[in-house]
Amino acid sequence: MEEKEKFWSKLDGVVKGVPRYERLAIGTDFNVHVGNRDNEEVKGRYGLKKRNVEGQMVVDFAKRMEIAVMNTYFKKKEEHRVTYKSGGWCTQVNYVLCRRCNLKEIGDCKVVAGESVARQHRRVVCSMVLEEDCNERFREEVLDDWATTAEVMRETARKVLGVTSGNGKEDKETWWWNEEVQKSIRRKRLAKQNSDLQSDENSSQVYKKMWKQVKRDVAKAQKKGYEELYENLDTKLGEKDLY
Repeated sequence: MEEKEKFWSKLDGVVKGVPRYERLAIGTDFNVHVGNRDNEEVKGRYGLKKRNVEGQMVVDFAKRMEIAVMNTYFKKKEEHRVTYKSGGWCTQVNYVLCRRCNLKEIGDCKVVAGESVARQHRRVVCSMVLEEDCNERFREEVLDDWATTAEVMRETARKVLGVTSGNGKEDKETWWWNEEVQKSIRRKRLAKQNSDLQSDENSSQVYKKMWKQVKRDVAKAQKKGYEELYENLDTKLGEKDLY
């Protein structure tokens, strides 16, 4: 229980570090049951199973952070609420949490039957309806967040798993990712921070210029990567890249 309390304490700190004006979404396998009572402001009445102790921790966290458990607000067939299915055991342990102030933007939240993202776990999809300008900003923020997340994952993997001799093949998902793209994204992120701080036309234009440059650099890197892949298709190394 002490480890769980430490986890929630750390997550509290992370969420508090996100500015209130920014949208927030948390999606993971909490491995809990939040229940189906609808007399609480942080959840609806379409949860599965009776709430357990760990589920109460999620509800308490949601109340502290003023966020809501999206899965429980939308009336769905049980098949589209079950997030974990193994043999005859069906339950709901994966949840998507968003700020309560953004509830009106949530269009739907459901489980995609037949789609698995991990062993026995099924994909949970939550859709948001954003205004056009918000949509563009959100897309930019997602790219920034993914770039940061990808770098953290790579660094963690290097520390935990170590590094090979260099003779192995590259990651199939990021084989085109190069130093130029990383530098370009870092420059764009700095321009975004400066634009948010300065709030003037000049810094805004600089940021837009950096954003366009990132798209060009990514497209260039992908094109180069595919060209090299096609050139190697007839080689043994190229055959390995396909599988």
